[in-house]
Amino acid sequence: MRAIQIDEYGDESVVRFRDVAIPTPADDEVLVRLSVAGINFMDIHTRLGKYRNSRTYRVATPTTLGMEGGGVIEAVGAAVTGLKVGQRVVYCLSWGSYADYAAVPARRVVPVPDDLSLSQATAALFHGLTAHYLAHDVGQLRAGTSCLVHAASGGIGQILVQMAVAAGAEVYATSSTPAKRQIALDRGAKAAFGYEGFADRLGELVGGVDVVFDPVGQPTFRESLRALRKRGLMVAFGSVGGHVNDLDPIELGEAGSLFLTRPRLADHLESADILRRRAHDVFSLVLSGELKIGMAGEFAFDDVLEAHRRLESRAMVGKPLLRVREAED
Repeated sequence: MRAIQIDEYGDESVVRFRDVAIPTPADDEVLVRLSVAGINFMDIHTRLGKYRNSRTYRVATPTTLGMEGGGVIEAVGAAVTGLKVGQRVVYCLSWGSYADYAAVPARRVVPVPDDLSLSQATAALFHGLTAHYLAHDVGQLRAGTSCLVHAASGGIGQILVQMAVAAGAEVYATSSTPAKRQIALDRGAKAAFGYEGFADRLGELVGGVDVVFDPVGQPTFRESLRALRKRGLMVAFGSVGGHVNDLDPIELGEAGSLFLTRPRLADHLESADILRRRAHDVFSLVLSGELKIGMAGEFAFDDVLEAHRRLESRAMVGKPLLRVREAED
C-alpha cells in the first residue's frame, strides 16, 4: 500500500512516499481501508518533532503521518466488539492516516451515520470534537456569557463560533482579513476584528469577555489577557504562531485574577463512550443544518506537501482533506 512517512523530524525534505505492507490489526484494533484523511496542523507539528516528548501525544519515528481519517472497516481484532467489517467509520488521534490502510484502536473509531458522507464526517470529527469540549466543558458557555474566538475562519474556529452561539453565548472573533472576518460574522459572531488592537476594540464595545479561545499563542497571548474581564478564563489550546515561554503567573493576578488553562482533546475523550457521545452531538448538528463545516478543499495524495504549505501560510479557510481514493464506500 502507499504511505507517507518520516524516519526523522525536520522540514519537508524528511517526508517519504513509500510502498509498505498493509498493517495487521492487533486484538483491540480495526483495519480501515481509507478513503479520505484530514490535513491538520498536528501533522506538521508531528513532522517537526513537537510531540517527541509529549506524554499526551507521544509520536516517535519512524511513523506514518496523518492523525484523522475515514473509510471502511476491512478487518476486526479478536477483542473488538460493536464494530464490524464493511462499516463506514471515522477516527482521530491515531497516527497513520496518510496511507491506503490504517490499523486503528477501536476506542478511537466512530461509526458514520448513513446520511453523512465520509468526507463530511472526517472534516467534522476532530475539529468538531475539539470545539465541543472547549465550548461545553472548558468554557462552560451558556446564555449570559461571552467569548472571543481567535482564528475564527479556521477549521476549529468556524465550528467553535457556531457552538458558542448555539449555547447562548455572545461571540466575538478575530481573523486576519476582511473576507475571513466576514466568515466569522456569517457563522454568528456579533463582531469581528483584525489582530491589531483587538483588546482595545473589544474593551470599547463590552469592556471584556468571560472566555478567550486562543490557538495562536505568542503573537496574541498577552493582548488576549487584556481582553478578559476580571476572573476571566484564558483557554490557550494551540500555538501555531509560536510558544509563550516567558509567563510570570503574577501577570494573571495583575490582569484581574485570571484563570489560564492549556487543555488537550485526548484528556476529554477518556473512553469510547465519551468519544461517540461527543461525535453524535457533532454529527447531529451537521445533519440538521445547524452546524456548517467550512471546507478548504480536497488534495490528491501526491499533493499533500502543497496542502501543508498552504496550511502553514494561513492560506486556507476551513478544513482541508487528503483524498486517498475516489470511492467512499
